[in-house]
Amino acid sequence: MSLVPVLLTAALLAAAPADSTPRPLVQGPLVAPVALSLPVTSADTVRPRRKSVTYSDGYATRVTIHKTLSWAMLPLFAVSYASGNQLLEKGSDAPEWAKSIHPLAAGGTAALFGANLVTGSWNLWEGRKDPNGRTRRLVHSALFLAASGGFAYAGSIAEEAEENGDKRRLHRNVAVGSMSLSTASWLLMLVKN
Repeated sequence: MSLVPVLLTAALLAAAPADSTPRPLVQGPLVAPVALSLPVTSADTVRPRRKSVTYSDGYATRVTIHKTLSWAMLPLFAVSYASGNQLLEKGSDAPEWAKSIHPLAAGGTAALFGANLVTGSWNLWEGRKDPNGRTRRLVHSALFLAASGGFAYAGSIAEEAEENGDKRRLHRNVAVGSMSLSTASWLLMLVKN
């Protein structure tokens, strides 16, 4: 076999369109038909390469702080609820432990939420280009911010709640709603899909 049909076949392969079907390339009395099978490809079968995302050492430190503080959230909620329930039911006749511990638990919750707001926001910004778990992180952040707003509102009506039964119930309902949102947000990050 001569080298000419091989070179001619190679040249035709290079010039052939991507969606070619098998057909004879060269025909003639001296050359036998050569059939080629070209693979059919399309642009949508090519998978884009994932971009690499690099996180700083500070990111890991902030995640550790954020997670550690989040474990203190539920005990603070339990203490706040138990002491607040005593204040709601008994008003000025509530036990001294409830009167003294409720503001401390509420202050601890505010400090925890402040620290987690800083660490979480900073890490959310640093991880903004990472597509892995993005939806879960954004939903977690939205729930957390809504709960933070609820706690801020509950704190803003705390003084009125001491004197007014309706405000006391509103204070409790907003706080319990915020606790629920916070817990849902926390569980969302614990359960990885």
